[in-house]
Formats: sequence, structure tokens, C-alpha cells
Amino acid sequence: MSASTQSSAATVYGLVLSGGASRRMQHDKALIDYHGEPQLLWTYRLLSSVLDRVFISVRSDQRDEPVRRDLPQIVDAFEDAGPAAGILSAQALYPDVAWLVVACDLPRLDTATLQHLLQARDPSRDATAFISTHDGLPEPLCALWEPASHAKLLERVLAGRSCPRKALIQGNTQLLQPYTAHALDNINTPEELATLRAAL
Repeated sequence: MSASTQSSAATVYGLVLSGGASRRMQHDKALIDYHGEPQLLWTYRLLSSVLDRVFISVRSDQRDEPVRRDLPQIVDAFEDAGPAAGILSAQALYPDVAWLVVACDLPRLDTATLQHLLQARDPSRDATAFISTHDGLPEPLCALWEPASHAKLLERVLAGRSCPRKALIQGNTQLLQPYTAHALDNINTPEELATLRAAL
């Protein structure tokens, strides 16, 4: 990214997605302890180590949950839109900001991966994202969404197409090779949780 492009790029805020129902895990993934504290708090601190302003995305019924209530919140303004609800709600609140969005269920995410994403950012695109090691498709839940992505993502959600990954596939997305092994592995089921804990 050139110096002139960098200087004209939108400011970046961070967003930790924590509004999921965790149905497959059968309990709140944001509250699982991998690192000596709830995963949501750990992720919030990690994102705060590379960005000055970070928020968490919550459903309205999660606002007073003990871990979430003490963190800066953006409440989902959309229902049944999955992760796109959090992204769109943040974009609507701060329309001139780019958002580094991460899911709260990435226990191996690291600072180096986040810094690489920020350094490789192309603000002339709709988004900058890593390619998943599992299926070769863009990874939407550790990605940098530019202001320009908002209108297209909103149009998709209003049409009933809420998958943010497909928005990256069909949009003008800067794609990056994975930076750190396993950094983007998410933990969705009790079996995956048991496997990871055994590895750790």
C-alpha cells in the first residue's frame, strides 16, 4: 500500500462477534476458558493490542450478560442474519470506519496474524481477507471490511442472503495467504473443544 493510499484510508476499528447462539457447542462459546479468562475477553484484549477502539457485537438479550456488560457493545440491528448482523450494525453506527472483524471462537488467533492483515490491507477494495486453509475460500470472520462493503452486504441481507463469505467471494476482495498455522481454526462443537484442549 502506497503512502498516499495509506493516508487516505479509513480509520480501522475492531469488532469481536459474540452474538451467535452457539447451538452446536451447546453452551456460549464466548465464555469458554482457553487462556485463563473467558474467550470473549481474551479476544477483545488481543484485538485491542493492535487497534485503539474495539467493540463487541451482541444480541439485545446478551447486553447484561456479566462478561459482555463491561465491554463496549454494538447491539445487532438485524435478526436472523448471522455474523452479517454484527458487521452491518457496526458499519451503520460508524459508516466512515473500516472494521477488523473477528469471531470470538478463534482460540489460536495471534497478534502476528492481525498485524499482517492490517499491513496487507488494500483500502481501495471492499475487504481484505485470508484464504481458509480448509476449503480455499475467503475467511469472513477474521477480515477487514472497508466502508465500501456496506451497501453490497446490506443489499444481500435484505434479499435474504446473509452469508458474509459469499459477499467476499462475489465482492472486490483482496485475498491473502494464511499467515500463521491454525490461527483461524474455529471451535464449534464439544468434540472440537476436547481435541483442542488435548493439543494445548
